[in-house]
Amino acid sequence: MSSDKTEVETVGRASDIAIRVRDVSKHYVMFERPEDRFKQMIVPRLERLVGRPPRRYFRDFAALSGISFDIGRGETVGIIGRNGSGKSTLLQIICGTLQPTSGSVEVNGRIAALLELGAGFNPEFTGRENVFLNASILGVPRKEMEWRFDDIARFADIGPFIDQPVKTYSSGMYVRLAFATAINVDPDILVVDEALSVGDEAFQRKCFARIEDIKDKGGTILFVSHAASTIVQLCTRALLVDAGELILEGRPKAVVAQYQRLVNASIEAAKEIRIGIMAPRADSPTAQAAADGNFEDKPAAPDPKWAAKSPAAEVSDAVVASPIEAEPNDTPSQYADYYDPNLKSKSTVYLEERGARIRDLRVLTLSGEEVNVLQMGKRYVFEYKVDFSSDAREVGFEFLFKSVTGLVLGGSDTHRVKRERTRFVSSGAATTVGFTFNCIMLPGTYLASAGVRGLVNDELCMLHKIIEGVLIRVASEPDLAAIGYANLDATPQVALSSAEFPER
Repeated sequence: MSSDKTEVETVGRASDIAIRVRDVSKHYVMFERPEDRFKQMIVPRLERLVGRPPRRYFRDFAALSGISFDIGRGETVGIIGRNGSGKSTLLQIICGTLQPTSGSVEVNGRIAALLELGAGFNPEFTGRENVFLNASILGVPRKEMEWRFDDIARFADIGPFIDQPVKTYSSGMYVRLAFATAINVDPDILVVDEALSVGDEAFQRKCFARIEDIKDKGGTILFVSHAASTIVQLCTRALLVDAGELILEGRPKAVVAQYQRLVNASIEAAKEIRIGIMAPRADSPTAQAAADGNFEDKPAAPDPKWAAKSPAAEVSDAVVASPIEAEPNDTPSQYADYYDPNLKSKSTVYLEERGARIRDLRVLTLSGEEVNVLQMGKRYVFEYKVDFSSDAREVGFEFLFKSVTGLVLGGSDTHRVKRERTRFVSSGAATTVGFTFNCIMLPGTYLASAGVRGLVNDELCMLHKIIEGVLIRVASEPDLAAIGYANLDATPQVALSSAEFPER
């Protein structure tokens, strides 16, 4: 009886897993010259015959190294990483279009994949013929596909081109038809590789709406994207892949923050950052803290010449709530425009300093008083100081506000406007940056980030950035009808006819 129960539990746990990846590696043989390939075929064999150790005329390149993870049914998981980190290779192995050198992949359910532009399309076939061809590959019966075809054609919206050879399509038409085919076969698992950013705005909206529909129906979604906001918006979990290794797994907001540190760092600093991210994995409790963002993060490789050091906050998705909370019917002025020392950001991340250091982030009233509890509708100043350790040209400053879930709400970046840039800043200079803004956010808790970018040694880079360095709260307001994150100051106008509400 006991063994039967154990077997049932094991089967139950397995049925909850949509994708299981175990110790997957993929290696490629790289030759420096064409003749080395020929030598590798002949010379080592001859050397073995004469009893000599064989020489190698190639180098081994590990695209993936020992990657393991599980994705449960109904999860939406994003894979993020720098270019060349092995993300697309991993997706191809999961979809079965590429075989791993070692390790195993288990997929439970019908999988639909959009791995690259028009993958699986025969250029000589028409769009209609390719839809049925892809359906047969996915295991969808032809009769089922016939009644699905109209939905696919409507979603792709390429008109009469559906009956023209695919080789005549533009790149946009390719991806529209490929995406429409992949997501309209009711997949148990949808795998997408960087296809969410292709197409016009209307098509992107349709794609996101369809993905949300698949999520609501309990489908599993796995996709690669460089868009941090997309990962935070869509995913329940994120994986950070770098140099063919899975170096971090956890909540999207925390994983994206570490990705931003990597992608904005110099080559030398990126190595140290990568080691710091991976270090906690040797210990289980610390590994969980890293995945959740609960480990201390200090500025990367600080220059010892700086006298004033910015305090490094803990990295955590948690926020410290103030003991003072305004009741919905209280007067707002009682609970706004003051500084609450208990309101501290615990999700601060410092990017590498590449010629500048940001410090002293704060929000001020127009009269210069520091506050972190704000009143909706008033104007404030977001201020920070920047110390430069290198000469820099075309310098721009930025700030932005996010929700506690990581959704970017708004901000400003002066580097986007040429006339707003500072043409030259010399090493040793210091500046105070201030952005005056309207507090249109609705009552709630928000996080502010600051950055500076410019040209150093003719290379455009982020000179420094502090992500989520300030935590603010917008005080509660009485009788507030507005919803969401921002106050649009909407004025309702309702006109009712007597026929709609007859007298009783």
